[in-house]
Amino acid sequence: MGAPPAGLELTPAERGMWQAFRRGGTHDLRAQEPERNDPGGPHPWGPERSVRARVVALLLLDGPHAELGRVSALKLIGVRITGTLDLSGGRVVPYVELQNCRFDQRVLLPECHFTTLRLIGCALPRLEAARVRTEGDLHLARCVVQNGIRLTDAHIGTDLLLNHLVVRRDRRGVSIAADGMSVGQDLQAELMRSYGELSMRSATIGVSFSLRGSALSNPYGKRALNAPQLTVERTLHLTSAGYSSAAFASGFTPPHGITTTPERGVRVQRFECEGGVRLDDGRFGDAVDLSQARFAMEADQELSLRRIQTPELRFLGEWVRRGRVVLSGARVTNLVDRVESWPGPGGLVMPGFSYENLIPMGHFPLERRLEWVAAATPEYAPEPYERLAGVLREGGEDADAREVLLAKQRRRRETLPPAGKAWGFLQDWTVAYGYRPGRAAVWMVVLWAAATVYFANHPLARVKPDEGPAWNPALYALDLLVPVVDLGQGQAWRPTGAAQWVAAVLTLLGWILATTVATGATRLLRRQ
Repeated sequence: MGAPPAGLELTPAERGMWQAFRRGGTHDLRAQEPERNDPGGPHPWGPERSVRARVVALLLLDGPHAELGRVSALKLIGVRITGTLDLSGGRVVPYVELQNCRFDQRVLLPECHFTTLRLIGCALPRLEAARVRTEGDLHLARCVVQNGIRLTDAHIGTDLLLNHLVVRRDRRGVSIAADGMSVGQDLQAELMRSYGELSMRSATIGVSFSLRGSALSNPYGKRALNAPQLTVERTLHLTSAGYSSAAFASGFTPPHGITTTPERGVRVQRFECEGGVRLDDGRFGDAVDLSQARFAMEADQELSLRRIQTPELRFLGEWVRRGRVVLSGARVTNLVDRVESWPGPGGLVMPGFSYENLIPMGHFPLERRLEWVAAATPEYAPEPYERLAGVLREGGEDADAREVLLAKQRRRRETLPPAGKAWGFLQDWTVAYGYRPGRAAVWMVVLWAAATVYFANHPLARVKPDEGPAWNPALYALDLLVPVVDLGQGQAWRPTGAAQWVAAVLTLLGWILATTVATGATRLLRRQ
């Protein structure tokens, strides 16, 4: 029951693997010289370290019974697997863990069912695993895959670990195809390097999705990360990662420029993306965190966050060149941002972007916030200004909210014909479109004093001789400027000549200024 099938001539390396499988032990074929144990290195691995893929498949799909008191498992270290390992549609019951192994040809796992599968530090041409299912984890940590990974519609029972993975694109330009994939718990892809498009359309992550310290690069196509309708129950981390100097002793090489904290011997690698990012219609239960992320895009590429929904967006990254940020229709509760993180004019699009609280990190003055809104609206649109003013007002910053609404009116004035611009400029110069009622009160006093002086030097004629109050230029000017006040002067005295025009202008300005003061007072009373 434990012997290999008749006619299957096993090599010494395969016989050792066969016996190790039956007792659940580890079959270790590493060389004494460490430099010869790199699966992706130039040194050849001879027959003494090689096993055939068909023998591995036989062990996993229809292997011998375990020795008494043992549990069978396939555990290999430093082994070369020749031929194509094809487990398509099979059910693999034994535990599988392959470390620092070299695959000569692609690995085929479509629709295969595993308990747990761990490939750690292996080198393989390609991994085909569409619709693969695992009851436990799937580990591909520190592997190097030359022609892409396919995990379309895969179902991972617990965690998917891709830490330190290096994966290059397939012939379609895709590094990892994981559309429709579901992960029961965490997807950890920290310090990973992806050369091609990482595609995760309609994927579902049960807890968090971490790309901390990873480098995504796709100079061949439009996007480096393509994940519309992605669902993450907690947080999407596109942030930096820290790791100790001991990682270098194990042969790890960071993707790009790193910073070092000498006192602790800790190195920090930020998340870097060369190419577009698409997260449209995503749902994130806790947050989307872009702290210290670094984006390098061409003019036609975007960080697209259209219609995403999340309680918190931490927009704290860095733009290297060009590209756009698109937040159209996105809905967030807390927007945590930094003034340096946003692209310049023409690089931000956010019609319909809804946020309830602004939490700036560092100094973010109102004039820069207004530039932020202006950068998002190359053509005038009132909604971004009204949204910002509403958020500031809810936060108790009424003065800043009025400044935003005033900026909205000034921006609107630029779209008006010449007559409208002139009238708008007059409103701005005199009463600031009603958002500064104190200025209107000052103008009332100035006009009243000027009118008093004018009418003192230009007495008017009585409407009815010997009737009405005595002439008083100060009261007459007040009668004209304050429409709700009737001191009798306006009915008793009649202007003539140029005084008629002065009186008409004062009456018009009085209505405008009085209305502005009343509106401002009403606003203040409502906020008490």
